Amino acid sequence: METTNLGNVFFAFGLTLFAGLSTGIGSAIAFFARRTNTRFLAFSLGFSAGVMIYVSMTEILTKAQAALAEVVGERTGAWLSVVAFFCGMVVVMLIDKFVPSYENPHELHRVEEIQGAAAEKGRERALMRMGMLTALAIAIHNFPEGIATFMAGLHDPHLAVPIALAIAIHNIPEGIAVSVPVYYATGSRARAFRLSFLSGLAEPLGALLAWLVLAPFLNGVLFGLIFAGVAGIMVFISVDQLLPSARKYGEHHVSIYGLIVGMAVMAVSLLLFL
Repeated sequence: METTNLGNVFFAFGLTLFAGLSTGIGSAIAFFARRTNTRFLAFSLGFSAGVMIYVSMTEILTKAQAALAEVVGERTGAWLSVVAFFCGMVVVMLIDKFVPSYENPHELHRVEEIQGAAAEKGRERALMRMGMLTALAIAIHNFPEGIATFMAGLHDPHLAVPIALAIAIHNIPEGIAVSVPVYYATGSRARAFRLSFLSGLAEPLGALLAWLVLAPFLNGVLFGLIFAGVAGIMVFISVDQLLPSARKYGEHHVSIYGLIVGMAVMAVSLLLFL
């Protein structure tokens, strides 16, 4: 395994910061767009899923297995990578399990909700609570995503860029999900935007924690286990969050077209850097 240099660390952290703070883009869309472009969002979410699924199954998991095989042998390395892959899925499943469904950050909101009638009197407290809990839930969900982006950037910058873009696209509707109820409750665009923006800081925080805690122990085995877990996290996010979210916009076929294009773009980009 190659020695990690400081430049790679800053690059990986910068990518993670970009991906996390894209929740602010969703908040801005909610405030300044007249209506939700459902076809574009459905395609974008499908595209993100295609990128993340393809790169996880064909690149990240295989690199994790190779790193483990160098240290513990091919057979043991294969078993460890598969176990770590599904452990990554279990981590996100457990996070989802403890997020109440009615406050789940992946419950989508359209821009039209903001432009409808003003919030009913007496609902402000409940809406503010929903917005705060949604922001907290997104922060919890974004933590492992931050680790995933950071670890990819640390190992392979060319691989990390499309992953960061895919996660950034994924975070845009989450920003809408935070800002809509907070805006309803307070009438303040600035407060809604600020809370949405800050909820994305969990991703760079996850990256920072991963580096501070894991860097002293980072070797071939630990890298392989983490990278395989990252692949599991990304596949689970794609099939449990991105594709269902795209379907909720009522554009099922458009999301599948995005999925295929995302896979094709990822495949070509990997071939270009062989």
